[in-house]
Amino acid sequence: MNSHMVKRLPVDTGRSGWEAISTRGFPLQTLESDVRADWLIIGAGFAGLSAARKLSQLTPGDKIVVVDATEVAKSTAGRNSGYMIDVPHNLSSGEYSVADEKATALEIEQNRLAISFAAEAATEYGMSKETFDPSGKINAAATERGLSLNKNYGSSLRRIGEKHELLDLKQMREITGSDYYLGGLYTPGAVMIQPADYIRGLARGLLPRIELFEHSPVLELTRQGKDWKARSTRGTFTAPKVILAVNGHVESFGYFRRRLMHIFTYASMTAAFSPDEFGGRVTGAERWALLPADPMGATVRKISTGSRSRIVIRTRFTYNPSLDVSAKRVAEVAVEQRQSFNARFPALERVPFEFSWAGALCLSRNHVPAFGEVEEGLYSACCENGLGTVKSTFAGMMAAELATNTASRTLEKYKAQPMPRRLPPEPLARLGINAVIRWQELRAGREG
Repeated sequence: MNSHMVKRLPVDTGRSGWEAISTRGFPLQTLESDVRADWLIIGAGFAGLSAARKLSQLTPGDKIVVVDATEVAKSTAGRNSGYMIDVPHNLSSGEYSVADEKATALEIEQNRLAISFAAEAATEYGMSKETFDPSGKINAAATERGLSLNKNYGSSLRRIGEKHELLDLKQMREITGSDYYLGGLYTPGAVMIQPADYIRGLARGLLPRIELFEHSPVLELTRQGKDWKARSTRGTFTAPKVILAVNGHVESFGYFRRRLMHIFTYASMTAAFSPDEFGGRVTGAERWALLPADPMGATVRKISTGSRSRIVIRTRFTYNPSLDVSAKRVAEVAVEQRQSFNARFPALERVPFEFSWAGALCLSRNHVPAFGEVEEGLYSACCENGLGTVKSTFAGMMAAELATNTASRTLEKYKAQPMPRRLPPEPLARLGINAVIRWQELRAGREG
């Protein structure tokens, strides 16, 4: 009998602004008894709900149960910046330029399959443009080095035949209302989502075909004969096949230990404001989405509903293998973010941050997922490598295909990736990873 005790749960520090302004449209159900199912999915984020949707398509009539330790959209899935990106986007790299064209073509293919899968769900479940917007995104440059990075990235995209457009200072000012940026690089294939709305809309749309249990953490996972039994606080789940869709938390179940880097990033969202209060177009167009030209810089988005707008800024990375950051750390980073925000939008310096929060990423040294059948009937769809909206969606799709023995060329290519590479022993890993992060952030300069 194989048994895995789960001795820690991830901690979500600060309230995500995305979740705070989102509306929940379905009742909350917690586990209060023993439940048997054909499928158990642990984790109700991008990977888990995408796996549930794919399973419902592949095995109609099967009982599919999804369980989450907290609430849908309150954990990692509702804490990201909301970019579904198709073209190369490797956070662990110093820039986005393409090194391996064959590998890049495969990555783009996979990303676009995930985006297409999400787009079908958005259409089927009636998501609004504010929730799912195929608007493209801009890599914004605030320094000469940033302009050079964008130029190199543009050259890479041109070599592989990807559409893009370089933007000058005037165009960036028209889009953002800010004089901060010297230029940008626009790519049309990205989708901007309101992540909490999207993930809640996905859960709500699936509910006729799945059962969802929240505030029901899995504390022990045990193999009993041909079944897996998951013990929670007030009951158990039993199923012959289980998909772990818990990102870096998969280590807490005993898998991929010392192979995953647990990185936290930080974000703040302003209170709602009316641009008209500040003399017109101080924040430019109705909505826009900026990634930094340097991967370690600041991600900035403007969202609007009616006549009211908000701006979200995301900066800083820290290595936290404990899966926990303090409220003090979030507050300290918010002070730094205030300075970055004011430099971009001095006219809005009196608009307060209403929400500040931390969100977890999972990276591997060789930029591969923690994927596959880790024990008989137990599958992992984890480690999104900094692009959870797309890569976790794809991992969930592939886990469903793998678990149902659905053969496909796409799955065969995805399965062919190596294991995540092992990390150095502590404290070398902690010292080395944090040193590299800090050096890259300092090098980013005004891009941050």
